[in-house]
Amino acid sequence: MQLKNKIAVVLGASAEAGTGWAIAARFAAEGAKVMIAARRGDLVAKLADRIGGASRVCDAANEEQVKALAQATLDTYGRIDIAVSAAGIPTGGTITNTPNADMIRSTEVNYYGNVYFVRHMAAAMKGPGSIVLFSSMAATHPLEHVFSYACAKAATDCLVRYAAVEYAPKGIKVNSILPGAIRSEMAAPLYKVEGMEASWAGEVPLKRIGEPSDFAEAALWLAGPSFVTGLNLQVSGGNQLTRFPYYHERPELTGVDPTAGA
Repeated sequence: MQLKNKIAVVLGASAEAGTGWAIAARFAAEGAKVMIAARRGDLVAKLADRIGGASRVCDAANEEQVKALAQATLDTYGRIDIAVSAAGIPTGGTITNTPNADMIRSTEVNYYGNVYFVRHMAAAMKGPGSIVLFSSMAATHPLEHVFSYACAKAATDCLVRYAAVEYAPKGIKVNSILPGAIRSEMAAPLYKVEGMEASWAGEVPLKRIGEPSDFAEAALWLAGPSFVTGLNLQVSGGNQLTRFPYYHERPELTGVDPTAGA
C-alpha cells in the first residue's frame, strides 16, 4: 500500500467514469484517507461512501471555497500530504469565434482555479507534500477549436514551474499531468461519433485512447516518494511524439465552421 496513512485531497472527482474519481479510488486502495470535492455534492458523497473518505462541495474557480476545502481537510484528518486537482471545463472555439465570456470562464477554472489550489493546499501542508495539477497535451500541441482551454492549461504548466521553486523549501513537490485523449465521462458523447476514436488513436504510438486508470497511475507515482518536482508530465501513450488529428480528420467536428465569427 503505497499511500498508507497518507491524507489526500482530490478536487474534480464527481464523474464516476472520470479521471478524478479514478484517482480518488486508487489513492484509497493504496491506503490513503481521501477528501473528495467537486461542484456536485451528491456525486462526491457517493464516492466518499464507497471508499471510506469524506467529501465537500467546492467550485475550483471560487477561491474561498478552495480555501475552505483545505481547512475542512485539516479539521477532518489533521493534515494534508497530497493534493490533486483534476477539475476543469472543456471549452471549444477559436481565437476568431470564442466569446469573451467563455474565454474568461475557461481561464477562471482551468488556470486561476489551479493557482488557488496550489496556494491554499501548500499553505495547509505542514511538512513535505505533493501537489499534482491536470493540464493537457493541447498546451504543447496546438489542437484546433480548443484555443482558450489550451492557453489556460499552458499557463498552468508555467505555474507548476514557479510553484515548484517557491514551495521546495517546505519539501512540497508540484507537478502537472498532460493527458492526450481520455476515455472519460466528459468525452463520452464524442466517442459515440463514428470514426472519432480511430482518428485519435491512430496518432498514438501505443494505439489506444487513455483510460482514467492510466492517469490515476501517473498521479500515484507523482504523489509518492518520487524525486521529481516542476515536471509537466506527458501521459498520452506517446502522442506527444506525433500530433493530434487535424481539423478535417476529426469526425466530431463535421459541419463545424472554424472560421465563423463570434
